[in-house]
Amino acid sequence: MWHREELLKPIWHAFTALDVDHSGKVSKSQLKVLSHNLCTVLKIPHDPVALEEHFKDDDKGPLSDQGYMPYLNRFILDKVQQEFDVLEFNKMCWTLCYKKNICSKHLLISDDDAFKVWCIFNFLSEDKYPLVIITEETEYFLRKLMEAMGSGWSGGKYADYKLQLNTKRFLTAWELLELLGMGYFKPINHQVLSMSINEVFQELILDVLKQCYMMKKGHKRKNWTERWFVLRPSSLSYYVCEDLKEKKGDIILDQGCCVESLPDKEGKKCLFIIKCADKSFEISASDKKKKQEWIQAVQSCIQLLRLGLLPPHREARLRRKALRQRQRAEEEDLAQRMRRLQAANENKQRELEAMRKKMEEAAAKAATEEHKRKKTQTDLQDRYRLDLEREKMVRQQMEEEVAQKSSELELHLQRIQTLEHMYRQLEEALEDERQAKQDQEAMRNLQARLLKEEAEKRAELEQIHLQQQRALLHTEAEKKELVAERLAKDRALQAAMIQLERLERERHGALEQYKEVSQKLERAAKKTKTWKDKVAKHEGLVRLIQPGLKEPQRITNWGPASFTNAELELRKKMWQERKNQGAQAQ
Repeated sequence: MWHREELLKPIWHAFTALDVDHSGKVSKSQLKVLSHNLCTVLKIPHDPVALEEHFKDDDKGPLSDQGYMPYLNRFILDKVQQEFDVLEFNKMCWTLCYKKNICSKHLLISDDDAFKVWCIFNFLSEDKYPLVIITEETEYFLRKLMEAMGSGWSGGKYADYKLQLNTKRFLTAWELLELLGMGYFKPINHQVLSMSINEVFQELILDVLKQCYMMKKGHKRKNWTERWFVLRPSSLSYYVCEDLKEKKGDIILDQGCCVESLPDKEGKKCLFIIKCADKSFEISASDKKKKQEWIQAVQSCIQLLRLGLLPPHREARLRRKALRQRQRAEEEDLAQRMRRLQAANENKQRELEAMRKKMEEAAAKAATEEHKRKKTQTDLQDRYRLDLEREKMVRQQMEEEVAQKSSELELHLQRIQTLEHMYRQLEEALEDERQAKQDQEAMRNLQARLLKEEAEKRAELEQIHLQQQRALLHTEAEKKELVAERLAKDRALQAAMIQLERLERERHGALEQYKEVSQKLERAAKKTKTWKDKVAKHEGLVRLIQPGLKEPQRITNWGPASFTNAELELRKKMWQERKNQGAQAQ
């Protein structure tokens, strides 16, 4: 039974091909034809009225893939139950899309090979639309082709091709066809390339695990006939020849089947038998190597059926997909952590930048205030100096006038009042000088207060610098914690490897002890056999044949006529004495 995602991919190609003007929508008439063809190849009844009924409320014209998807799921894919020809289904979708997307004349491969590559692309592509195949799956496909052709993998050549893609990490179906059909395998023989594509197609798409010619024994006439056997996960089919046109029968594999090797008989060699619930099938391989390979292959299929697992290539594809999802999740987690760290670092940088700007503004403001203070102090000093010089000049003038008035005191009594007035002016000048001194003291106090404010600003800047250093130390600590976590994981991995090596050494030691014990058991068995022979000889099992008495024969544990009556009585007496001695010793 095919998964719905595998059926949707070819249908998506067909829907996209019907979208001629690339508007993302297709007319209802075209969708009717597509739906009818899908119902035909999927072997489900077609309801021509269902599409009109489903979209009777939507008369706006063409439909998008989102509008067509509910109808496709409900009226077509949900009804797929019985087996259908998957090649016919893919051929129908391929016929609709390949001529509109690629020119087959320029390809170095045939249309049939291009169709097979297209099917392989749908199998390996991602489960999201538009369909693309990533470079890892492309490399896996190219490796399978190179192995099928029997040549080594050209890693350097594919690396050059990836460099040409630049940052593009995926290919569309038509780009993959151009890669194969227009240059990547250009030196290779076209027939070899076609056979390799067919082999990979049968393995990945048709689930062919193994195929070759072998002899099969008939159930009615019991004759041996050469058949072409094809092994799939749940069946072993056999055909007249390898073109697969005339099938002769199927061997249905289930959990109750088994495969066993048979000895050579009837002139046939390399025989093995497949036992099913209703009948068994005897098969003869060409050599022992192929016989062993087929037995292992059939056993692997039965084991997969018992475990409910998918075929190996499908299981490997799921594992690769799960691994990519885990890697993508880890990368997203790492990117998210890096974004958080980067955001935290940017915040720290912004904080540091803000602190630096504040420090620069504070320093500029302090320098401006210092410049203003110095300018004010200089202006005051200049003004005080000019005042003092004027006062000095006035005092000199007054002294000259006093001297002149003193010499003329007697002659100029009228000028005494003028002198007294001048004396009062001198006192006022002295008072102004004292007031000037007081103003100078006030300026000194103002200067001291400004110096104190400057010291407080400097202390505040030092505190901001300390906070900046603590923030840097915290960032370094977080970095060391991440490094320590990575080292711890490395140490745990190394410890696991050491424990694995220790278990391997213990296993080898146990094997050597088992060999020694086996040798000791063999030696003990030989000694036991020798001891039994000695006991038998001692007890009378080995004695000469002599004429016996005409008495009735006695049957003992050693057989009839092993002892005479006298010998038997003697042995009874010896046995009784040993028993008594043992009882006394206890």
